[in-house]
Amino acid sequence: MPRVRIVTYNIAHGRGLAPIQGMASKRRIRATLLKIARLLADLNPDVVALQEIDENSRWAGNFDHLEFLREFGGFEHAAFGINNRRVGLLNLNYGNAFLSRHPIVEWENIAFGERSVGEKGFLFAEIDVHGRRLPVANMHLHYRSKLHRFEQVDRFLGYLRDRQRLRHEHWAVPPVVCGDLNNTHKGSDATATLLSHLHDYGDYTLHPREGRTFPSPLPSRLLDFVFLPPGVTAVESHIVRTFLSDHRPVVVDFQLP
Repeated sequence: MPRVRIVTYNIAHGRGLAPIQGMASKRRIRATLLKIARLLADLNPDVVALQEIDENSRWAGNFDHLEFLREFGGFEHAAFGINNRRVGLLNLNYGNAFLSRHPIVEWENIAFGERSVGEKGFLFAEIDVHGRRLPVANMHLHYRSKLHRFEQVDRFLGYLRDRQRLRHEHWAVPPVVCGDLNNTHKGSDATATLLSHLHDYGDYTLHPREGRTFPSPLPSRLLDFVFLPPGVTAVESHIVRTFLSDHRPVVVDFQLP
């Protein structure tokens, strides 16, 4: 049975622990991203889901962060889902992304709206892991509004229903869902709602089961999650103690059926 490791990580545009975006120089951002690439290489994941990663943004050094991490992290495959596109003097292009050691067979990006600053969305990919088709969704929800998060979860669930009708016979398991949900797993917010609806596809589990990911120096909230589908076994998860972003990465290991 193939063993799979997934990492989800909000890298905060490469600014490290700088409190305001744009305060870090291009040299500083490249140095931070190089450390992130080395961290990812040491963790040796099969798939990395990244949030707040820039394609070409003035506030983040005007270079492709995904290609930088792909090259220096030693990954063969990548997919970029841009949710913000703004050209001109203050260009701003960023979103979510995947790095993978396995072929990304197909992928699609969905932005929740059309704002040029602060827009969120999700990136859906099907990855060929040793001949098994693994569907993975990487999402980033609204940071402030519970109502917006509920609307975004509804949009994602609608997409997932349509996708399952078309593709589910090719999947080894139902989709792995991960990312920065910008709320905890308790109560009636989007994380709990999403988990409840994912149970329509079977007995999903939420990881990590304990710990906190934000803010990274002294974390007080758990915002970053991996939802694992039924059928996977031998699950292990942990949060990595690192200060290369305002979030800490989550690592989940499992076996495909």
